[in-house]
Amino acid sequence: MTAKVIRVVIADDEPLIRAGIRMILTSAPDIEVVAEAANGREAVDLARAHAPDVVLLDIQMPVMDGLTALGELVRTLPEARSLILTTFGEKENVLRALGQGGAGFLLKDSAPGELIGAVRAAAAGDAYLSPGATRHVVDQLASGRAAGRGEEARRQVAELSERERGVLALLGEGLSNADAGRRLHMSEATVKTYVSRILAKLGCENRVQAALLARDAGL
Repeated sequence: MTAKVIRVVIADDEPLIRAGIRMILTSAPDIEVVAEAANGREAVDLARAHAPDVVLLDIQMPVMDGLTALGELVRTLPEARSLILTTFGEKENVLRALGQGGAGFLLKDSAPGELIGAVRAAAAGDAYLSPGATRHVVDQLASGRAAGRGEEARRQVAELSERERGVLALLGEGLSNADAGRRLHMSEATVKTYVSRILAKLGCENRVQAALLARDAGL
């Protein structure tokens, strides 16, 4: 059976950036770039016209910025998953994007494989945060967590194997699967398997929730 092709709209005010993103995404057999926008207003209009699966939105754009466009897309085209793409990793932007219903946050200095993986994750309905963005979110959210969460978190973590706890601790540091693999002398694919198993055991929906649990447990 032929895999479903993921239809993507790219929004960035720099033509060279758009060209680079297009080149990376179209190197994947299951991704098609259906339109490109130079500002947030164009992104919203093109998304309505093309009904993409994923919209990549730069934050800093003229006419309408990426976060404003995200809010409009979530309200008027909720079936399109929006990923924020930016050179800025400020936690305020990350939290705003997630709070408005964004599917994730990706930094522009991410590796090509991470960009492709983020688009696939968004299209599959998963939330995606680049490791750098994850660290910002975890630091911000952890500072407001109740102190009493520690005992419950330690109880949950105790159900994991020693290796799983080791992987979870690195999630708490915001490491990517590749970086965690290098730290643990494991392949990236093996780390990914462990992460999926950890999320299932802990009942976490995404890496951010698991990272917060790791912080609460003192890992």
